[in-house]
Amino acid sequence: MRRSRTVGWFIIAVILGALIGGVLGEVIALLLPSGIVKDFFLRSISFGFSPTSINLILINLTLGFTFKLNIISVIGIFLATYILRWYS
Repeated sequence: MRRSRTVGWFIIAVILGALIGGVLGEVIALLLPSGIVKDFFLRSISFGFSPTSINLILINLTLGFTFKLNIISVIGIFLATYILRWYS
């Protein structure tokens, strides 16, 4: 009997895959000598919302986030979702 997959597990797999892949991409880029391969691993796409402050007199909130994806983090996302599919 297979366990049912939930959206929460999928989101956790995507986030963990992106985090681990992003860290591995940065480490690989640090270890490589200058050149095309290093530029390939350092190239990334950033998207998100810049920080915005909301002053509610009693509380001052600052909200914002940015995602930075490189090629290794994309591979990590696919690998994590594949492992999730295999595991559950």
